[in-house]
This record gives sequence, structure tokens and C-alpha cells, in this order.
Amino acid sequence: MSSTTTVAIVGSGPIGSAYARVILEASPDARVVMFEAGPQLTAVPGQSVRNIADPDEKARAREMSQGPQSGAFRESLGIPAGVVVEGMFTARQGTHLLDFGGPGSAHAATFPAAAAATNVGGQGAHWTCAIPRPAFSEKVDFIDDAEWEDLISTAEGLLHAQQAAFADSAIGTAIRSLLSDEFGAELPAGYGVGTLPVAGDPQPDGSMMWAGANTVLGPLIEEGTPEAARFELRDLTLVRRVETEDGVATGVTIEDLRTKEVSFFAADAVVVAADAFRSPQLLWASGIRPRALGRYLTEHHVVITTVALDEERMSARITDDEFEAELARRAQNAADPVAAVNRIPFSEPGHPFSLQVMYAENPPFQLDPSHPAAGNRWGYVNMGYGVRKHPRVEDGVTFDDSELDYRGFPNMTIEYALTDAEQPELDEATERVRRAGAALGAFVAEPRLLPNGSSLHYMGTLRMGQSDDGTSVADPYSRVWGYDNLVVGGNALIPTANTMNPTLMSVAIAVRGARKLVEQLAAERVEEVAR
Repeated sequence: MSSTTTVAIVGSGPIGSAYARVILEASPDARVVMFEAGPQLTAVPGQSVRNIADPDEKARAREMSQGPQSGAFRESLGIPAGVVVEGMFTARQGTHLLDFGGPGSAHAATFPAAAAATNVGGQGAHWTCAIPRPAFSEKVDFIDDAEWEDLISTAEGLLHAQQAAFADSAIGTAIRSLLSDEFGAELPAGYGVGTLPVAGDPQPDGSMMWAGANTVLGPLIEEGTPEAARFELRDLTLVRRVETEDGVATGVTIEDLRTKEVSFFAADAVVVAADAFRSPQLLWASGIRPRALGRYLTEHHVVITTVALDEERMSARITDDEFEAELARRAQNAADPVAAVNRIPFSEPGHPFSLQVMYAENPPFQLDPSHPAAGNRWGYVNMGYGVRKHPRVEDGVTFDDSELDYRGFPNMTIEYALTDAEQPELDEATERVRRAGAALGAFVAEPRLLPNGSSLHYMGTLRMGQSDDGTSVADPYSRVWGYDNLVVGGNALIPTANTMNPTLMSVAIAVRGARKLVEQLAAERVEEVAR
């Protein structure tokens, strides 16, 4: 071990950024180098694309994130044009489908909406910034409550959590009132209708500066700080392998996608925090293949609808003056369509769901001008009930060494199915979303279950566990079983059935893993000095 401890981090999203921040703030002699296969989209590394005001610049940033479907920017990612089928769509702006069609595409017939973002900041450049706390059975049961509270609070600080964003919105307040009238008596204390916690910083005009990986990196990307001097972010740099020797990670083999140069980067520890599909794919390609690798895939399924708010019910709870004042304030920041976000959180046993209700002045799709709800003065809500998927070994991703994907990695096949374990809760969620919609106004879109993979919140494929019994990939501190200095991070570690946006939970788990890694590296340094 040299005089400086070097940590290589694969992936530049909020999870990799949390590792970098905790390690550098706790270890004054550490150096962190972060590798990202995609391009940097914004002048500030990892900033949320939602904060870009210019629509053309925002569209450009999103297209650059779309990997094999990145159009004019495809070559900047080192992807030959011949492996892309022209005209293929992405799952959501800023993301690209894993099963995009054509040579090199993954196989995901049963999980068709599976998608990823390839850019500095990862999905943190495109996410909705929702950060509810996990509760009841969503939490990891082998982390005690006192430590869990500390981890979650630390994660909330890293993400700049706002517990009452848009709480001053009269429209949002009216929506909460209507939902409380419908559901309030059924919900336990502390788990009723409220505002959705989000990540970001409120602005004087009432808008939000949404959080991205840059928020988590903090002083690491501020000029002149001690942490910035020991941090390096390399974009358009693809990690090809994690190299190991006798159960120890020695570094990573990288490819500069600009020059095509391949080289070895030595490190004292490696953190793999790409995403729930590409992280296990990298481990597989590196010959690191625990039995549970890629298995136990879950997401939270979403029953979604759009509702036009009812004028009579809304006007009974908000005056015309309040309404017009809010619209005038909203007009100052027309680039951000979200004006108020409410929720009903997960609770057990009676409400094993999470409802998110997002108000916007316009529906998320073009309405025919003749539609009765077209141009609705009071606006619309897009809302969805998150429904849990119970983990099972049959669901997951496998890798084929004989077939390569568009990047030259063993190709993916995703196997996934909803079962009788989920159906009763899906049925109840559909009934509840109908109740919520009827309480608020008129349906513009019928409630429907989104296709598998639509949530973009993929969990379980690197699940953590208490023992190396073949049902987990990582130990309670996120270290791959059998490799003390190889750590994994992200939603993929979550072993529980969840109904909500998992980013906050994953950052909390990352804080735990980073603290243990700092402790471990410090102990190794003391031992080395003693020798």
C-alpha cells in the first residue's frame, strides 16, 4: 500500500458519489478516482437536467444520456452506428432501453421497459428527486433502528432533503384535503396524506433547484477544497473488468472511449456502483460470480392514471385570488412542470402501497381539443400507486459469454414474472387509485398497470444478506462475499419488497458501506506501518 490510499469507483450516480464523499471527508490521505462510461452533460458534473431552462439544451443533454440510442451523440460514446436500429425509442427521455432491438441488444421480453442512463450523474441527472423513507418491512431488518435513523438522516443531508416542498401551494393543500377526506380515517397516525419528501433546494421564486449527483459530491467538485484536490472524475471511460488476485481486488481495466486506449488502474479498493444490471454484468465479466448474482430482481410496479381536477371541489378549498397568485408564481419557472407533490406513504398492515400525486397545469400527453377535460383551468394530477414485488430467485438477469452486447460484454437476458403473490395487491391498488381519482375529479386516462420495468427502480440483483448462504451477493456492509475490498452499491443491494423510490435507502446503505470501508482501510494502514 502506497502513502496514499486509492479507491476506484465505477459509476457516477448518487450512490458512487456518496461513497466518494464519505471516503474523502473521513480519510485525509485517500484519493478517489471515479469512472463513468457516459459523457458529462452539464458544466457542473452530475447536475440534474431538470434544472436546465433552455428546452433545446435540455433535449440535447437527455439525448446524450441515451447510450446506444443517443443519435448524433452515439459516436461520442464509442458505439458503432451499425449496432443501432434507427428510429428506436427510449423508455423515458434521458434513458435507453436495454432491449432496444438490433445486434447487441439485451433480451428482456418479460421486462420490456428496462432502461438505463449513461452519463455523468447516472439516473440522478434525470430522476424525479422523490426520497421517501422506507418503513416497516421495507427496511433492512439486520440494521438496528438507531443506526438506521443515523444512516437515513445522513443520506437526507447528502441529498438536501426537503420534507415540505411545495407545502405552501394552495393547490397542493386543496388536493391533500380531498384525499384526506377520502382516505384519512383508514390510515395510521403519521402515515396519512402529506407532502412527498424531495431532494433539492427551494428557490426564492417558489421553484426548486433539483438535486443531482453534484449535490451529493458537494465539496469534491468545489474549486480549492481539500477534497477536490483528491478527487478525479473521468467521463467516457468504460470499466471493462475488476481485476482480482487471491480474493483481493487489485484495480480495474479501463477503456478510454475517446482514444480506445485500454489500461490498468491500480486501486486499494474498488466500489462498483453502476446500476442493477450493469454492475452484476461487470462482476460476471470479471469472473466474480456468486450464486445469487443477478437473481432476486424486484421493482415497485405502478398503477397509474391522470385526472382533471374538479372545479367545484377545488374552488371550495382555494380562492380565485390564491389560485391566480400561484399560477403567476408558477409562470416564472415554466420549464419545470411540477408544482406540488403529495403522497400517502407505505404502512402495514392496512396500506402496503405508496401513492404519489403530482400536480401539473398540463397533462403528460396531448389531449384532443374536443376532449371534455382539454384546457382544464384547474389543471391535472398524474398519480400512481406503487405496489411491491416479492423477491424470488426465479426473477433476475443472466449473462451469456458466447453472445456479446453492444459494448462487448456478456449479453443480458432478463427473466421476470408477476405471480399470485402480487396480484391481490395490484387489484387493491387499482381500486384505490379509482377512489383517489374520483375524489379529485374526472379521469383523463383510465388506471392501468405500467409494463414491467417502467419504474426504473430495479432492486435485488446484488442483494445484501447476513450470511454467505447463496441467497445474497454482498455482506451487511456491501462487500462482495469473499472480497473484503470489493464493494457494491445501489438499489440492487436492497433485499426487501419495496413500494417507493429507493434512492434515499440506497444512499443510506452506501453511507454504511463507505464508513466500514474507511475503517477497514485505516486498519490496514496501521497494520502496514506496524510492520
